[in-house]
Amino acid sequence: MQETEVKIKEHLVFYNFAKILLIPIFKLIYRYKVIKECELPKTGSYMIASNHLSNTDPVFVGLTNKRRVYFMAKVELFKNKFFGGLIRILGAFPVTRGANDGKAIATGEDLLNHGKIMTIFIEGGRTKTGELMRPRSGCAVIARQTKAPVVPMCITVVGKTHSVFSKRIIHIGKPISYEELGFTDAENPSPKEYREASKIIMAKITEFRETDRVDK
Repeated sequence: MQETEVKIKEHLVFYNFAKILLIPIFKLIYRYKVIKECELPKTGSYMIASNHLSNTDPVFVGLTNKRRVYFMAKVELFKNKFFGGLIRILGAFPVTRGANDGKAIATGEDLLNHGKIMTIFIEGGRTKTGELMRPRSGCAVIARQTKAPVVPMCITVVGKTHSVFSKRIIHIGKPISYEELGFTDAENPSPKEYREASKIIMAKITEFRETDRVDK
């Protein structure tokens, strides 16, 4: 894990500079509002599980969290060396969608085991309709392996769903513990255990979505 730690130190200044630059721009364009149900831990690892509406979602995750976050991004985004290098600096690492990408999962586990924050878009990809999709099990797999709490997060478009510049509500929930996700310490967990944990996380995201559809 030494190589990852070096990269974190090298890129932290650029990461913070990007946040300072982007916050007023995104505030102006998207008029985003943040709802936090509690203050998140200042130290230690946790995983953010969010829905996925657009390419701006990783930016919203970064802007609305005080600590640095890391996230999985589809491997196709890294084909362009310049863009791939840029999003790596901003905390992205590649994942092959539709496959059991053990390397990406191992990277996520390493980050969490070293006290970092990892984001995963629980649906496994962007929604084409604007509606929430079925959760994938990747988030639950990593949560069980690391015992890191999961923070549910929902990005909701207020107004015209298909308008690029519609207002956003970023709703960040309370951490869900390993025990609350219903995990057991069985040596070989069943697929049902992962499905049930995924449903618990997705239920909170759905709850936020229904609450935030109409801006108050």
